[in-house]
Amino acid sequence: MDITLLSPPGLVTSPAFSHVAVVPPGATTIHVGGQNGVDESGAIVSTDAGEQALRAVRNAATALEAVGAALDDVIHWTVLIHQDADLRAAYGAVAGELARDGAPPLVTAAVVVALGVPGAVIEISAVAAVLRD
Repeated sequence: MDITLLSPPGLVTSPAFSHVAVVPPGATTIHVGGQNGVDESGAIVSTDAGEQALRAVRNAATALEAVGAALDDVIHWTVLIHQDADLRAAYGAVAGELARDGAPPLVTAAVVVALGVPGAVIEISAVAAVLRD
């Protein structure tokens, strides 16, 4: 069986997200905790929302690579954006990074009052699934 992402009839169809992910038995599920736009020392990379967003996605990619997975294996993204951040800059910067051929992953996004890392304007977490041979 394959990992399936779909938007069933009766729900809006979008090129940006799917509604349902089906992970078959035997697949490895990987959870990546919230990633901010910080460098390896924990310092915020920029005050720019787009630059922070790109770094957060790159940090998620690094975490996935550590366990043999990649951004294309993500089935669900959660994106939290600080209420004072430039939403278009943040989301626009990562839209291409989160996109993939075929069905897009599930996405949950929220605008929040604060994040746990001072100075952070975005936090991204992910769930990935990989079929192992």
